[in-house]
Amino acid sequence: MMTIISLLLLASLLPHLTFTAHVNMGIVNGTEAEPHSRPYMVSLQINGLHNCCGFLISNEFVLTAAHCQKNKTLTAVVGAHDLKNKTDGSVRIRVKSYHQHPDYSRVTNLNDIMLLRLQDNISRSQNVKPISLMNNKKDIKSGTVCSVAGWGKLKPKGSASDRLMEANVKIMKNTQCKNKWKGREKYSVSKMICVFGYGGSCKGDSGGPLVCGDTAVGVTSFGDANVCNSPERPTVYTKISAYLKWIHKIIKTN
Repeated sequence: MMTIISLLLLASLLPHLTFTAHVNMGIVNGTEAEPHSRPYMVSLQINGLHNCCGFLISNEFVLTAAHCQKNKTLTAVVGAHDLKNKTDGSVRIRVKSYHQHPDYSRVTNLNDIMLLRLQDNISRSQNVKPISLMNNKKDIKSGTVCSVAGWGKLKPKGSASDRLMEANVKIMKNTQCKNKWKGREKYSVSKMICVFGYGGSCKGDSGGPLVCGDTAVGVTSFGDANVCNSPERPTVYTKISAYLKWIHKIIKTN
């Protein structure tokens, strides 16, 4: 009889035990990425410490969020998976110039996008290569499964991850996201994309890409600072397609 009761008790606890284990794995409920499976990912560091994410879009330019510029010199680390592993072939490159969008607003988070020109061109390899950008302004259908990745916090008040983490997310309807952020932030349908999933971005993942298929469609911008990946305050991304003209102009003139 005691054996049956013990088994029933264990069965009732299993969902909770599984959930707890999963939470502690992640970008926020994510999983560790296959090493170097996202060769475009960049860790933007200040004094050797991870500050923001970015992603390679050419041999010398990194795309990231405008709010990642904190009047301090950034160093781009490319080809990394575990930031503590200094022997995995990762390369540190200084940032030569910063191109924050001229209309970026820290108040509204509009135009939260920035280009970084690297001091040296990258050497392309299996572990280091750019990602293509969405080249049209057509909205991605709501419900589309995309992904995010980064070295940010594993939970709102926890520590950051040394290893690159990833999670799948779904594109939300613009009207739904606009209502969620009503009165808190200005959500722009033409310049922002909203997502939600079991896992998602947290502090330190800013500037990383929202990837649909093999294309970058958004730049991680903002969410709820106290509760990462909240269904009531879903993560918002700067819509890359709205800035293609500006991106190409910066690259061409530099």
